Amino acid sequence: METAAAPITVTDGAARKIGQLAQTEGRAEAILRLRVIAGGCNGFGYRLSFEDAPADDDRVIEAAGGVRVLVDPVSEPIVRGSTLEFDTALLGGGLKVKNPQAISECACGESFSV
Repeated sequence: METAAAPITVTDGAARKIGQLAQTEGRAEAILRLRVIAGGCNGFGYRLSFEDAPADDDRVIEAAGGVRVLVDPVSEPIVRGSTLEFDTALLGGGLKVKNPQAISECACGESFSV
């Protein structure tokens, strides 16, 4: 498990929301996995899910309020330099990845290409 040079930044707002969601789900710890998956109309998408613990090869990003975000070694180069933030918009709001490497996104905002 490695903790040096975080590949992404987690805003305080995103960390608060992750903590709230973890508490709502009754999780003892707020550990969120950010994974890049193949698919969608532009080639890649993001999957966010709660985990009980990091895998040995995960990058662990420590965020505000004791929140941890996990990034696996395959996803890391694709999300490097990204920011995980919380958008409060009523339509299309939620946890969002702002990825400077994404050269295009689909209209729904669910998939991207690099």
